[in-house]
Amino acid sequence: MSQQLPDVQADSPDVTVGLNRVGVTGVQKLVKIARAEKRPIVLMADFEVYVDLPSWRKGADMSRNMEVVDEALEDAVREPTYRVEDVCGDVAERLLEKHDYTTQAEVRMEAEYIVREDTPSSERETQYSADIIAAATATEAGTREKIGVHVTGMTVCPCSQGMSESRARDTLEELDVDRDVIDEFLDQIPQPGHSQRGHATVTIESDGAPEVDLRELISVARDSMSARIYNLAKRPDEDHMTFEAHSDAKFVEDCVRAMAEGVVETFPDLPADAVVTMKQSNDESIHQHNAHAERVAEFGTLESELNGN
Repeated sequence: MSQQLPDVQADSPDVTVGLNRVGVTGVQKLVKIARAEKRPIVLMADFEVYVDLPSWRKGADMSRNMEVVDEALEDAVREPTYRVEDVCGDVAERLLEKHDYTTQAEVRMEAEYIVREDTPSSERETQYSADIIAAATATEAGTREKIGVHVTGMTVCPCSQGMSESRARDTLEELDVDRDVIDEFLDQIPQPGHSQRGHATVTIESDGAPEVDLRELISVARDSMSARIYNLAKRPDEDHMTFEAHSDAKFVEDCVRAMAEGVVETFPDLPADAVVTMKQSNDESIHQHNAHAERVAEFGTLESELNGN
């Protein structure tokens, strides 16, 4: 006769304090993103799974969590999905259903997404990587889902560029160059400014899955900076990136504003209460510190601000 093991997890803890999040991290699964008339894209995704724990329960039963996570994820990845955030939502809802003591379940996922593209001038085939961020929170009131991306790019400091332009103007005037010629030259040839590697993050959260195309969201984030960067760069491509970046110098704050504008223009049908989070961090080249800016707002608020309301 087998011995029945005690359910230690269900015992009362010595210290009766509830916990907001208890779970597992570093769970790796393959996730397939469906594409119309193309083979699905396969991602190696890292998952984090959490539930809340009431004060009267000692543990969350990690083995049951992993069983539910494995079951839900395996079911989810058997067929390609069009929305990775739906995978998170499905797992969160299953956790809520399986744990009768839990009032909230949260699932987060990150994965590297590879985009094929051509270099801007030499038109060579290359690849670009973006980090996908997906999440879902399930409660008795419903499930909120989040989708987002983290990308890298290039920015140029407008302040530094302004000082270079002032120096160039003074020098050209000393050489007796006509003022109209100076204006035209400086208008066509952007002056140098110190550059940074920029990191843009934008996420959108709503009730259910946000109506957002992942590739379009990547483009919004990449285009928010002074210039896109490429893994492969021949000399004409380097010249293109340098010229483009210096033609659109931006402070770190400007990148966040550009993200807001890009989200509103690209996804006009988002619900007004969808929460948009935008972050920009720049690795400074001439300072020991880095620069950071961010904004969190409902979509309707951003839309009103951009329309001048």
